[in-house]
Amino acid sequence: MAKENEGWGYTRIHDALDILSHEVCRSTVANILKDDGIEPAPERGQRTTWAESLRRHWDVMAAKDFFTVKIWTLRGIVRYQVLSVIRLATREVNIAGISAECHGLWMEQVARNLKDGFEGFLTGCRFLIHDRDPLFTAGFKRILRREGIKSVRLPKRSPNLNAFAERFVPSIKEECLDQMIFFSERPLRYAVTEYLDHYHQERNHQGLGGRIIQPQLIGIRFFKGCLSARRSCWD
Repeated sequence: MAKENEGWGYTRIHDALDILSHEVCRSTVANILKDDGIEPAPERGQRTTWAESLRRHWDVMAAKDFFTVKIWTLRGIVRYQVLSVIRLATREVNIAGISAECHGLWMEQVARNLKDGFEGFLTGCRFLIHDRDPLFTAGFKRILRREGIKSVRLPKRSPNLNAFAERFVPSIKEECLDQMIFFSERPLRYAVTEYLDHYHQERNHQGLGGRIIQPQLIGIRFFKGCLSARRSCWD
């Protein structure tokens, strides 16, 4: 009761327990909360943890993260930046952009695409979590702010605060991208698209109790797609 209702003091909790036919005196309530390290109501309500903040804004919060993929070309190895966005409540993921030359104007166009009135992935969101990457420019934030989305920049060296977006990166790399060698951008985009279909429609998610995000079209399409992607890497 105390954890779920920060404004409830000892007397309020005592009265609620009395309604539920639990005979406990007020001092016992106070002792139990003290033993569990739970502060009295005034102090408890003034401190909000990051986990509690996420839960409060779960349905209107998304997170972003960049990761790199190497592509072998005639000019040598080219590192492509892939920008992924995840909705925290549903775990749905969108690849907002793939480019070897990311810059401010490119990021501003990404922001416009994400907030497109018809198909924008961030439609309905109010907060976007991201790290301190310089690519999250003032122009990028201004476009989001104009559309009603607040950009939440995390402190330095705090990957745990963006755990959901950070966790997607090893998933797509270990299960798909690290098993392939790419020689152009086209097969990279194809492999990412195929993996996202698998991620949403076939893959079980521990954070969702083992459920599938979009339980439809379940089959072996992804595994065939992987083989096709490997062949296409040589195009």
